[in-house]
Amino acid sequence: MPTETPSSDPVPLDAAAVLAWYGRHARTLAWRVAPGDRARGRAADPYRVWLSEVMLQQTTVAAVGRYFARFTALWPTVADLAAAPLDAVLVEWAGLGYYARARNLHACAVAVVERHGGRFPSRSEDLLTLPGIGPYTAAAIAAICADEPVAVVDGNVDRVVARYLALELPVREAKDLVRETVQQAVPARAGDFAQALMDLGATICAPRRALCMLCPLEPGCRGARRNPLHYPVRPEKAERPTRHGHAFVIRDGAGDVYLRTRPGKGLLARMTETPGTEWVATPTAPDFPISAGWRRIAEVVHVFTHFRLELVVWTAVAAEPERLADGWWASPGELGAEALPSLFRKVLAAAGVE
Repeated sequence: MPTETPSSDPVPLDAAAVLAWYGRHARTLAWRVAPGDRARGRAADPYRVWLSEVMLQQTTVAAVGRYFARFTALWPTVADLAAAPLDAVLVEWAGLGYYARARNLHACAVAVVERHGGRFPSRSEDLLTLPGIGPYTAAAIAAICADEPVAVVDGNVDRVVARYLALELPVREAKDLVRETVQQAVPARAGDFAQALMDLGATICAPRRALCMLCPLEPGCRGARRNPLHYPVRPEKAERPTRHGHAFVIRDGAGDVYLRTRPGKGLLARMTETPGTEWVATPTAPDFPISAGWRRIAEVVHVFTHFRLELVVWTAVAAEPERLADGWWASPGELGAEALPSLFRKVLAAAGVE
């Protein structure tokens, strides 16, 4: 193939080559209909596709597997999920992070049942009217389940296209170009094409490796002729601020732990927590919730998307546990059934509660 010049137009994505590669190498995923089965007329289940896409936001395929299996065992249909108490959904979501997703997940299930009789809309523009469904998720469901000819661009696809075009600026500054590059190539088998590009980014054109000799897009890829690992160009990292606070692990005479529910809005809303102070920019002295023989045990560090949190962990035994009235007591053996985010599981582990 002739050597490209920087000013030459890029070769369009070869959808036929991508689909042929996908037919041989598609990943087997619990929520996916294999390309051969799709060719024989089996349609993807919008409920399973939607559930997987919400779970996969900010989470890896490896981490999602057991959560997806658990959710679909407990709630096989969107109507089952809509009928479940939100607190039960939060318990099962605990550990996946980004807990607003779980609240939106439940709200969306309710909306699908109430507005659409338990059937997901097939068009992306209609899907966008549902709680918690943004442009990416709407496009993914519409393409995978109904072959709507729409570009589906996740982080894996961003990377594939950034390398293919040899983009010399961060992807977030070229979102329109990336999307248009994919959109121009979308074939009739839009769902298979979307999943094929995702698989390429996950297995061949991965973050720390580029197996260009195995890639169906290699003939037209500019990055393959340069240094593919140079792309995508990294944006400048914003400094992540640090916040500070205290976490209080209170036990009664029997060893049970005092827990409560976080406020209904804000970070980790409606999840389960141990009592604690506000998270602030400057370290402060602890404001203990009860009078007791408090002991400083450890410091826990947890990194959220926009800030780093440092919590000092304190423990005490409550002399009058009945005076703690805004929460409940849980035995260590019952903690697995609580909607505890990973932060508070760290806190409990630091305090020796297993």
